[in-house]
Amino acid sequence: MIGSDASTAVMAGTSPAGPASPTGTPVTLLIADDDEVTRSGLRTLLAAQPGIEVAGEAADGVEAVEQARRLRPDVVLMDVRMPRRNGIEATRQLLAGPAAPPKVVVITTFENDDYVTAALSAGASGFVLKRLPVRQIAEAVRVVAAGEAILFPAALRRMVAARPLGSAEALPQAALTGREEEVLRLMATGLSNPEIAESLTVSLETVKTHVGNVLTKLGAQNRTHAVVIAYESGLVVPGIAG
Repeated sequence: MIGSDASTAVMAGTSPAGPASPTGTPVTLLIADDDEVTRSGLRTLLAAQPGIEVAGEAADGVEAVEQARRLRPDVVLMDVRMPRRNGIEATRQLLAGPAAPPKVVVITTFENDDYVTAALSAGASGFVLKRLPVRQIAEAVRVVAAGEAILFPAALRRMVAARPLGSAEALPQAALTGREEEVLRLMATGLSNPEIAESLTVSLETVKTHVGNVLTKLGAQNRTHAVVIAYESGLVVPGIAG
């Protein structure tokens, strides 16, 4: 699992040694960062990791969108503070594009960066810190490519709690059932689907159905986005969930 000095990341529904991709082929990766030294270092180090193939680089958000649409990588490792178009807008544009857009993992220096929360709200599957060992960043890329999510429950609670009052949005009109709310609260603590099933004493398939319903009703891109919505709407209160 991915961790840092200040928080622990949860890769929902995965084992520590996740697959290279759902098909077993290498995960193709686009690295977007405006700092050339950082970008070059990430490319060299990640290309040496098993199951990762670096397809290209981008120096800003505009180039990230262009390169992603041209190269069609599985995952984009997206810096958030970039010129011309930041990582938030680039993420939003990519995920609103053609069918089967790439997954996005935000990479940042500070875990309490407001940009990170905004990028997760735009549909990024999770975030990693630049100071993490490269093997852990590579594992995050592989996990997201496999369709799972990366959560830093403690850091995410702090980020949302620090946002200005009045910035939260109400839950969509399609209200969740009591059981779906319960599942969402457990998702916010970082539990995987098997762990939720065990906690609620229900089958894994039942949990998957509830999670799918939650994502659909909230209009969430993925479970990370659903957790952000839960915090911002007040359904899950920072400091109480998990």
